Amino acid sequence: MSTASAEIEKLNEAFYSSIESGDLDKMTDIWAEDQAGRVAMCVHPGWPMLTGRAEVLRSWALIMANTPYIQFVLTDVRTTVLGDVAVVTCAENILTAADSEDATFAAGRVVATNTFVRTPAGWKLWFHHGSPVLQGDDEEEAEE
Repeated sequence: MSTASAEIEKLNEAFYSSIESGDLDKMTDIWAEDQAGRVAMCVHPGWPMLTGRAEVLRSWALIMANTPYIQFVLTDVRTTVLGDVAVVTCAENILTAADSEDATFAAGRVVATNTFVRTPAGWKLWFHHGSPVLQGDDEEEAEE
């Protein structure tokens, strides 16, 4: 693994760690500053596209304030570095506090693409896109 790939994967892990710990300062440090021709963008599962660093960070603040517990187990992590841009794709296996009185925890799976850009301040997250993986009867039958 190249030095850049290892650095990107460490930053990707820090991104998820900041969500788990509700650390908005750490999250803020991870995201790239907007500049002409390149603004931060984020798509949370089920949300519209968020554009601009301020809007993206507001969304994370809202999520952190309303999520009492969340844990990510990343699988299928693939990293590609092309010059000053790096892309990490992965599956987010998520365990979170349930909204239901019948269950304490809820689990879900999201596939994500995280795009990083090299800046004068080092590698920074430029774009995050998460799409839910729907789990239905077909998958349960396949597992049996």
